[in-house]
Amino acid sequence: MKKAIVTGAGGFIGGATTEFLLQKGITVYGVDLSEKALERHTGKNFIPVIADFSKYPELHSMISDRDIDVFYHFAWQEVNGNGTFDVQIENVIGTQRACETAVKICCKRFVFACSSYEYQKNEIQGKTGYSSVYGAAKTASKAFARATAHRAGMEFCGVIFTNVFGVGDCSNRSANSIIKQLIRGENLKSTKGESLYDWSYIDDVVGGLYAVGEKGTDGKEYYVGSNRLRPFKDIISEVRDILAPKAEIDFGAFNDNSYVDYTNIDIYELYRDTGFYPNCDFRESVLKTAQWLRSDYPAKTGGGGYNRQVSLSAFGKAVA
Repeated sequence: MKKAIVTGAGGFIGGATTEFLLQKGITVYGVDLSEKALERHTGKNFIPVIADFSKYPELHSMISDRDIDVFYHFAWQEVNGNGTFDVQIENVIGTQRACETAVKICCKRFVFACSSYEYQKNEIQGKTGYSSVYGAAKTASKAFARATAHRAGMEFCGVIFTNVFGVGDCSNRSANSIIKQLIRGENLKSTKGESLYDWSYIDDVVGGLYAVGEKGTDGKEYYVGSNRLRPFKDIISEVRDILAPKAEIDFGAFNDNSYVDYTNIDIYELYRDTGFYPNCDFRESVLKTAQWLRSDYPAKTGGGGYNRQVSLSAFGKAVA
């Protein structure tokens, strides 16, 4: 990989991916809504592109290169939530525009950020079924983009994320909220926590994304995570033991009958196809995240200006 386009390059996962590619010496066209969102990325091989979804049909004229190896599409509105129907339709259209632009630019591969919410189920009135509008929009976007890529002869790969956490995340996602509560010395309230879960550290996720961009098989969808599925109560109990052993957890305080159905997700296919396997130590990852939240986070919640230094050696095994 010598050149890449990354949409959502100012976000958590998109930003970390951009930094990793830049440190590998790869030229990156980083696409986001504002200059401020992209100011963390520096160097002669980074080219900022300011564009929202409405401007995506013009990206092929904003980006002069025609030998792009990988187009990573992360940009999305109302991430990790259902959102409104109108907003999710805009996301589907934005993804389709990104894929059409990738075709016009003659990109070799389009990598789409899928979501575990596509496999989220819950029980309503005694019936269990898929329940996430956000997940449905991801599935629709993936279907359109895969068909568009195939018709144009461009390779397509999907990547599934679940509960990504780590240094650089300015959101209020569950992992961040739990860690912040614990470093404040607060007790936790939780669901029963019996469903299978996975917390994936950002370095492992970015390493997996690079592996998919380099060695993924056309048409496949890869799970990028820790490959260590376990009940949610086991995960937050371990996080509690690492950060605040005296804190109490009230399991069952909240009702939640939703869960990710992992029966249709192959969590080892990424390793079989690319040789990549996540290797971040969970305890160290939690401690690094907590330290960052204590020090850098309060001043950086605006989303811009944070220069995340990435260690190339931390990004899993294989894929040199």
